[in-house]
Amino acid sequence: MVKTEAVTVGAGVPVHEQVYRDLRELVLFGVLAPGEPVTIQGVVDRLGAGMTPVREALRRLTAEGALESLGNRRIVVPVLDAPAVEDLTEARLAIEPRLAARAAERVTAQAVADLRKIDARLDRGIARGDVETYLRENHAFHAALNSWAAAPILTSLTESLWLRFGPSLRVVCGQEGTRALRDLHKELLEALHDGDAEAASSAISGDVRQGMEMIAAAV
Repeated sequence: MVKTEAVTVGAGVPVHEQVYRDLRELVLFGVLAPGEPVTIQGVVDRLGAGMTPVREALRRLTAEGALESLGNRRIVVPVLDAPAVEDLTEARLAIEPRLAARAAERVTAQAVADLRKIDARLDRGIARGDVETYLRENHAFHAALNSWAAAPILTSLTESLWLRFGPSLRVVCGQEGTRALRDLHKELLEALHDGDAEAASSAISGDVRQGMEMIAAAV
């Protein structure tokens, strides 16, 4: 199992919140693999955290569907089956294109420039076969885009969906390699530059379908 650095609590961030964020990242970026058991002691050792904040983080992530309780205090990273992937795809297609359209109506030239920088880092990760960079920059790109939609409820729902498919996406990228990926963000960036909400929605729909079809083919 991959070890992480001990938890560093930022200024003003309570310990329990930092532990939650750190554990959430382990799930989101697939450091914890589908089907992997997640124990209190294991998380304590991995994060260098106390048992109480770890228990709270596990409880929160289980409630969010990022982790699954199997009874007898057993918690695992969920393994997606075909119906689950279909549901996640449908949910993403219902929400993320709308967020992209709203963002296109509000985004600034500086924000588009910042998105291009994230996308350039993503491209470099793809070129050198760096799955970790690809996953992190891809998420950063979508998170930055969604922040411009000014739709906190829809954005929160989207983040919960990403937690559910993140581990499986990591597996797929590890199996297929990043060079098999196509970066579909360029079309979106042009739509944002033009303020074209319909084109932005269409571009994100294609991006969502590509990622989820890769996961569907692997389950």
